Amino acid sequence: MDFDISWLLLSLPVTFVLGWAASRFDLRQLRLENRRAPKAYFRGLNFLLNEQQDQAIDAFIEAVQNDPDTSELHFALGNLFRRRGEYERAVRVHQHLLSRGDLSSADRHRAQHALALDYLRAGLLDRAEEALLKLEGTPFQSEARLALLANYERSRDWVRAAEVAQRLENAEHGSFAGRLAHYLCEQSAAHLAAHEPEAAQKLLEQAMHNAPNAPRPRIELAKLLGQRGHPDQALATLQSVHDVAPAAVPLIAAHLAQLGIASGQAPQVLERIKAHYAEAPCIDCLEAIVTLETHLGKSPAETRQWYLRHL
Repeated sequence: MDFDISWLLLSLPVTFVLGWAASRFDLRQLRLENRRAPKAYFRGLNFLLNEQQDQAIDAFIEAVQNDPDTSELHFALGNLFRRRGEYERAVRVHQHLLSRGDLSSADRHRAQHALALDYLRAGLLDRAEEALLKLEGTPFQSEARLALLANYERSRDWVRAAEVAQRLENAEHGSFAGRLAHYLCEQSAAHLAAHEPEAAQKLLEQAMHNAPNAPRPRIELAKLLGQRGHPDQALATLQSVHDVAPAAVPLIAAHLAQLGIASGQAPQVLERIKAHYAEAPCIDCLEAIVTLETHLGKSPAETRQWYLRHL
């Protein structure tokens, strides 16, 4: 059969027109679909800037429905739910993100962090702890540790608080030595309440080592040593407070006087307190001086006159 080339020539323009029309239709459809989500998203942002949170939520929900694969829209919606106190809905949004297999590693970490914040704001501390622990080794690790620290403080879990504070200190994210010493002192108090003085003393010594300039561990250790019948050690420990934290001397002046008398070192303690009083007069030091001078034999009348002169 002879092939008529004229039919081929006639069909080429028709094929071109049909292909062009189909591509234009697909392109317009794609543009329409891609425009819906951004329009709804920007509408949501506009509502948010105008503090119209209800309308913003509706717009973001529409944006998510039009483009369910866009994680940024989910984050915006979840954060908005959290800000409004709708924690259950915020949790669902962030859990949905975490359930997606195609989520990038960065977005997965971000969603885990957002979920932890949802639980924290909702007061679900156990779930918050579980979510925060999963952020170890991620870019949110430091934030998660700080949140865990606050969480453990609220629940008075001093053992775990000390562990987290130590990790933060080791990672050099600021100084946590003072807070670590506080947590160790709280643990020591718990051991004392349980009649475990040796364990309590070890924790106070550890607190002194971790935070040498913190007065509390030294003050509490001196008190414990005195109770355990070691007035000389107690006095030496308490006097060291003056070297590391002179501002705390008024808090310990009365105890210094007691230990000076108990250890037979009242004259030395008296001179030390007088020297501090000359530099920084305070009523607590004045009363400690009167106590020591009375003990050393000064008459009550002389002591009273000296006291009145220095008021």
